[in-house]
Amino acid sequence: MQAPVLFDHVLLQARLKRRMRLADGADFLWTRAAVDLAERLQPVLRPFPQIADAGTPSDAFTNALHAVRPHSSVLRVPAELAGEASLALGVASVDLVVSGFVLQHANDLPGALIQIRRALRPDGLFIGCLLGGATLTELRQSLAEAESAVTGGVSPRVFPFAGVRDMGALLQRAGFALPVADSETVTVRYPDIFRLMADLRAMGGSNVLTERSRRPTRRAVMLKAAEVYAQRFADPDGRLRATFDILWLSGWAPHESQQKPLRPGSAKQRLADALGVPEGKV
Repeated sequence: MQAPVLFDHVLLQARLKRRMRLADGADFLWTRAAVDLAERLQPVLRPFPQIADAGTPSDAFTNALHAVRPHSSVLRVPAELAGEASLALGVASVDLVVSGFVLQHANDLPGALIQIRRALRPDGLFIGCLLGGATLTELRQSLAEAESAVTGGVSPRVFPFAGVRDMGALLQRAGFALPVADSETVTVRYPDIFRLMADLRAMGGSNVLTERSRRPTRRAVMLKAAEVYAQRFADPDGRLRATFDILWLSGWAPHESQQKPLRPGSAKQRLADALGVPEGKV
């Protein structure tokens, strides 16, 4: 079954190219994530001679990779090919794949993860991040309430975000060994809703849903959304909270040297004995 086409990738590429010209100070998510990426890679002693940056729409990840793996070769894969990594790179051709804030726009996310896993050599590592379910919850609620009040309906504006449990299951489904998914909440404060939306446009993060409305948002809707946002999500000093939910994913291409879970029933000691408690009290 073919995956539904949720996102207009032609429009996405146009907005990402515009982002490269406009993103003055709006790269804070990529900058923060690049620091996290470096911290996650530093404890890994395994060398990664060939690294691919799959679609990250910023230089931040590549710069971080050069800093923590100075002797590695880093290849950047364009965002439009990030979900087809094994086609862009070749099967089993790289030792490490990283990806920042692009997989949330994959029309076939399970397929994209499978392609990334296929591009890895045995015992190769994937580390990536994408936006998760709580991202922009304040903005989504405010726009929905405002549009409903002004027009009597709600149009598709914000795409569906994955949850951390969903991503852990998708990593397993894609065939990664030792899969890990965790999340981090980043709260950014703005003077008003319009500055937030300006940053989103500068990030290339505005609406690219295929089912989006082609009509400009009515001024009355935006003014009502600003009012709702200020009433419901302002701190005591009047500044507005905006939540970004960052999901981090990691997994290894299977290799015989990796740890394997024990078969059910293969334990040589009862859990109660190991804990020193009577059976039935664990």
